[in-house]
Amino acid sequence: MTATSVAPPTTSAPGTPRSSRIGPSTRSVVTVNLLLVLGCLYMVLPLVWLLISATKNSADLYGTGGFSLGTFNLVDNVRMVVTAQGGIFWRWMVNSVMYAGVGAVVGGFVCVMAGYAFDKITFTGKDKLFGFVLVGVLIPNTATVIPLYLLASEVHLTNTIWSIIIPSLCNPFGVYLARIFSAGYVPDETLEAARVDGAGPIRAFVSVALPMLRPGYVTIGLFQFVAIWNNFMLPLVMLQTNKLFPVSLGMSIWQGYTKPQPDFMPLVITGSLLSILPLIVAFLLLQRFWKSGLTAGSVK
Repeated sequence: MTATSVAPPTTSAPGTPRSSRIGPSTRSVVTVNLLLVLGCLYMVLPLVWLLISATKNSADLYGTGGFSLGTFNLVDNVRMVVTAQGGIFWRWMVNSVMYAGVGAVVGGFVCVMAGYAFDKITFTGKDKLFGFVLVGVLIPNTATVIPLYLLASEVHLTNTIWSIIIPSLCNPFGVYLARIFSAGYVPDETLEAARVDGAGPIRAFVSVALPMLRPGYVTIGLFQFVAIWNNFMLPLVMLQTNKLFPVSLGMSIWQGYTKPQPDFMPLVITGSLLSILPLIVAFLLLQRFWKSGLTAGSVK
């Protein structure tokens, strides 16, 4: 019989440090989660401060801490906001809904059509023209305000609703997103099948491609809605009549009143809180379209 030797178990020396149980993957997960928590706090804390401050009167607003609860005065603050200056706040809200709604629906549709054309239609100079669109993505909106004002003044559109609506009907970033959505959501085989069935280019887009692009349309429309709702520079330059102001510009006008009249600050804070409610409602109502896979099983 051959005896097999069994090696004795190795034991670490008393002075040797044990290997760390926290590997690189664990440290990466902790780092990523920590960054997510910091980003969440960065976005949520201003909203919490706004909600708490909207419940305070003028004395509590200046006499307590930012996150300290004071006298609950939210109902009175809302009543003062909606009745101040003859109820001009409601007019500003209606204007913002009109500007952002038309820009989101019509402008989003224009972006979807342009992105679909850049992706599926072959024409001369397509790549160069799309390069100009990408250049437009790199240019900030504030840099185009003065040229837009000069163009609007030439055709006598300043101080009108069209000076706000027309520039928002096409967004280079929306066109770029629409081309990406078209490449991912609309298979070429489906359009080819529509052409075999006798559908022309317009019929193929409206009846076949557009239903598939609905999640992209909603996404681009929401981006448009938020961008137009928060737009400040263009209305500031284009509009002079108080009744045409959007709520963003109106809140800025009211904030200017707080320096000579500090009691006006609760109206500004409460009005700012009310002004973000349509954005929250829009996201809650349209978020289901982002999760719908409308192209599942479209290619037969």
